[in-house]
Amino acid sequence: MTAEQPSTQRRRSPPLLVGLLLWALLGVAPPALPAPLDEPLKPLPEAPALDPKRVELGRRLFNEPRLSLDNSLSCASCHRLEQGGADVLANSLGIKGQPSRVNTPSVFNAALNFRQFWDGRVDTLQAQIDNVVQSPIEMGNNWPNLVRTLNDDAGYRQAFGELYPDAITAANVQDALASYERTLLSAGSRFDQYLQGNTEILSQEEKYGYQRFKDYGCIACHQGVNIGGNMFQKFGVMNDYFTDRGNPTDADLGRFLITGDEQDRNVFKVPSLRNVAVTAPYFHDGSAKTLEQAVEVMFKYQLGRTPNPQDTRLIVKFLQTLTGQWQGKPL
Repeated sequence: MTAEQPSTQRRRSPPLLVGLLLWALLGVAPPALPAPLDEPLKPLPEAPALDPKRVELGRRLFNEPRLSLDNSLSCASCHRLEQGGADVLANSLGIKGQPSRVNTPSVFNAALNFRQFWDGRVDTLQAQIDNVVQSPIEMGNNWPNLVRTLNDDAGYRQAFGELYPDAITAANVQDALASYERTLLSAGSRFDQYLQGNTEILSQEEKYGYQRFKDYGCIACHQGVNIGGNMFQKFGVMNDYFTDRGNPTDADLGRFLITGDEQDRNVFKVPSLRNVAVTAPYFHDGSAKTLEQAVEVMFKYQLGRTPNPQDTRLIVKFLQTLTGQWQGKPL
């Protein structure tokens, strides 16, 4: 590539603009863009426009192992962006190799959830970060120590000093990380393109799967722009999942551990289904290894139905259309 090529490329008109000019010269109205579908689910928004320097600082911190007390773990250790923003293990390994109490949810689109963690114990990304940094199982750190560690790094001192009047503080570390996480939206899934009017992008079977998803009532809980993440629900509405599974743990109690309310026993935040095809294993306990298994569990314990293999297959096909893009590539 020659030195002149980039400037030549910058002068090229966008294809849409060229097309509109051609239609104007021909004196013919351009074809109408496809109208968005009137569906209960909506496509993901584009990532918000945030201060790029603050986002970049958050990205550095997200990949910074010094957030953990022994410098062994970063946020990216468990939230692997190349693996759908989650982990391939049923229980991620925290500091000193300790297994997490619940399965790691995806960080993609977490900013759109109404609360954070399976038990919904906090309602902001900043509070989620605070919990993870200080968790004795996860990063095992404390804020005075972490602030000292980051202050020992000239690069961090400069970056925080340019962006925050009070430089490196716990609140500012949380803010920078949360800023980066707000940009982790996986728009552009085939299903989103379908919702935007490109009805040919899904196969007939995938459309049938979406219809089954609605007909069986899955959409009653997996709703909203994040196809979940906006309500709580009991795990085992129609049958006792935990008795059948066996080996109960405290983590199975869900929101009951937070509220002490008997009605919250075995209640969890409904997970988002976006990118679900690339974020196995499933559920808070990581017990379902495949999408097929997860769908069958939902049929039995949430709907009280025996799954029809054909319906399971079609719903899985629909769920596979929910995989979005990151940095221009499918997850």
